[in-house]
Amino acid sequence: MGCCFSRRSKPAEGDQQPAAAGTAGQDAAAGGEKVPKYSWDQRAKIDPKDYTFSGLKGEVVGRLPGKVAGQQFVIQDCENCSIYIFDHSATITIDDCVNCQLFLGPIKGSVFFRDCKDCKCIVACQQFRTRDCRKLEVFLCCATQPIIESSTGMKFGCFQYYYPELALQFKDAGLSIFNNTWSNIHDFTPVSGNNNWDLLPENAVVQDYVPLPSSEELKGVRISTDAAKSIIPITRGRREKNSDESCLAVFFAGDYTIANARKLIDEMTSKGFQLVQTKEVIMKSEDAHRVFKQSASELIPLLEKGPVVALEFNGDGAVEGCRSTVNDVFSGTKVFVSASKASASQDVDNFYNFADMQMGM
Repeated sequence: MGCCFSRRSKPAEGDQQPAAAGTAGQDAAAGGEKVPKYSWDQRAKIDPKDYTFSGLKGEVVGRLPGKVAGQQFVIQDCENCSIYIFDHSATITIDDCVNCQLFLGPIKGSVFFRDCKDCKCIVACQQFRTRDCRKLEVFLCCATQPIIESSTGMKFGCFQYYYPELALQFKDAGLSIFNNTWSNIHDFTPVSGNNNWDLLPENAVVQDYVPLPSSEELKGVRISTDAAKSIIPITRGRREKNSDESCLAVFFAGDYTIANARKLIDEMTSKGFQLVQTKEVIMKSEDAHRVFKQSASELIPLLEKGPVVALEFNGDGAVEGCRSTVNDVFSGTKVFVSASKASASQDVDNFYNFADMQMGM
């Protein structure tokens, strides 16, 4: 498949070109005929080969942090390869690859797998799509609903990975670590009586699917596949809940919003509660009235500071456990927490129904 890159066209011989600003007078005064310099001449030249892996067999290859820097990337016709893109990119297409293991760092736009089979992947992206694929196992972070088309034997788990540059790469790609719909798969071509996709085992170990790179160049990336260190919070997604009690906790924008949300996740999961889903989204006053009900008036002024981060925890005693943890750990921070078990289920539904509509706009 092709990869589009902008190239500077060369003027035909004898073509007249205007002098660059600020240079015409100097050239005339010097009596010379200097070639004018334009801003686009100063740009670094893009070599498509630097952003393509094609026709590889049995190799370990990759790109280190800073080497892709938001460009688009193409992977095609590779077999029995381990491929690692430790950087953020614009889009990535993967075509006709067989029995490959891939790590793809944050992708600002879409990742598209076509005609691939027996591949294992770790992927973070805005949009995820497959077509004519067979037996892909994917640890996924996706901001929008993942789509599969004419694909079978697909299995999905929650993205879990860490290296020091990854957080900034998510930011550069415009992705929130809290917006991950990894398990909400839309099958564009369902077959009656068959299920073309499933979820990976809950205890699946990332490193068993995509091993750490073995090449000397890529070993320098300080990787951890420990779920506790993952840049993305590990969520249950659409797996069946263990309890009929859930609790909604919402942090408002501030200097420590991400750190506070992570701290609450660590505290709650260490107590045996499970993180079901997370979301980062902008709220307006009318949204607050719909979600927070009687608490809305005191929370509306906080919405002007930026997006909120919401967390759903599940487990018997989740509401009491969350409220006591927030009181103990975040006494100086304004946090919305469901008031009771009776209202918590409605709180969760109200918020995530609103958030899903907002994300779909």
